[in-house]
Amino acid sequence: MDWKRKVLDAIEEGQDELLELCSQLIRFPTENPPGDSREISAFIIEYLHQAGIDTKVHAATETMFNLISTLNGEGADKSDKHLIFCGHTDVVPAGDLSRWDFDPFCGEIKDGYMLGRGASDMKGGLAGLIFATVILAKLNVPLRGDLSLMIVPDEETGGDLGVPWVLERGLATGTAAVIAEPSSPQHPTIGQKGSCWFEFTVEGTPGHGSLQPIVGDNAIVKAAKGIEALQRLWDIKPDIPEEVKEIIRISQEYARDREKAGLAYQVFDHVTVNIGSIQGGTKVNVVADRCTVQVDSRVPFGVDYRDVLDRARSLLLEAGIESELKPFGFQGNANWTPAHEPIVSQLVESISEVSGEEAYGVLQWASSDARHFRNHQIPVLQYGPAELSTIHNFNEKAPVWQIIQCAKVYALSALKYLGVEGMEDETSLKNSNGAASEEATTSKH
Repeated sequence: MDWKRKVLDAIEEGQDELLELCSQLIRFPTENPPGDSREISAFIIEYLHQAGIDTKVHAATETMFNLISTLNGEGADKSDKHLIFCGHTDVVPAGDLSRWDFDPFCGEIKDGYMLGRGASDMKGGLAGLIFATVILAKLNVPLRGDLSLMIVPDEETGGDLGVPWVLERGLATGTAAVIAEPSSPQHPTIGQKGSCWFEFTVEGTPGHGSLQPIVGDNAIVKAAKGIEALQRLWDIKPDIPEEVKEIIRISQEYARDREKAGLAYQVFDHVTVNIGSIQGGTKVNVVADRCTVQVDSRVPFGVDYRDVLDRARSLLLEAGIESELKPFGFQGNANWTPAHEPIVSQLVESISEVSGEEAYGVLQWASSDARHFRNHQIPVLQYGPAELSTIHNFNEKAPVWQIIQCAKVYALSALKYLGVEGMEDETSLKNSNGAASEEATTSKH
């Protein structure tokens, strides 16, 4: 049985069902905050049930459900490999609806694009993971190892109730994982920068606004001095480990030349600083007595996020601000999965086989749930359909062809990594494109 061809043909023939599944997922308004996965979870559970796949529900709260569905490996040569397909059901809020050209929860297809909040981040990828798993189940593919769908409700607000909640409780485990986060169609992300979110509050003295700056001490003005000082976090010099210098170079080249990302290539070896929110004052004619600033800083390889916090404290003191600096949200260092890990090389091979084009992994300048898998020593990478410029933006969309391609890549990666009963090893699943892909991957990394 040529399982590779049988599976890929089934996905090709079932692409209308795949796209309809994606549309239905988008129609659930799973904005986080507030975060409520009950309705979309019920839909996914029933969809999997129709394919003969059972789902275990692990409720982190009354409204946030983690779902785990497993296809068990079989045969006399059953392996101990266990692949996790991971995706999140929550999306960022749609925001000002007047700035959308279409209903953000329409799930419609127009001009070759799937439209709606979550089309790229990440219901297009989630649909692909679910559909690929269903195809494998319906065809009764005799996988040697276990394949689990791990669908979580919380990623967009820090993810505390999602992946880490599941892994820390031992509710799921694996030897490798694929997350369907948005990526370039030829370049999965195999590493992410670290994160250092923090806030500080400046106290002032109120007074009548008409007497400022003679009377009162304006907390907002003081906070502005701190904001300016924190820009110098960019100047921290990383001590980049030798083993990641090449992947950083590749990622910079990719961002500069392939993505036409302008100056974005510079962030891979710098600490970035974003002043995300400012809350201060009580009324326009009252001198502000308090101002709280929240900062999103991303940390490159060769810098510890705790050193970023220490430097931020020093910079605020130099600006005359004596305030407690409070970490919150994402905290952690840069992390990656080397290109030689089987799940990485095999997914890259699968991209080349499906697309007929060169593929290789790159770093991501943001952070993600991938760090939690790596904290549990589970090799992981990210690959998903996307129109990258629309992620977390108005008019979010994803190319239909990428949704279909990703579903094929997910299924083929599972065959390669887990193996199929009766086949000697995953090399039986390669064709000439796959072999060329392996050579390209080696040369790039």
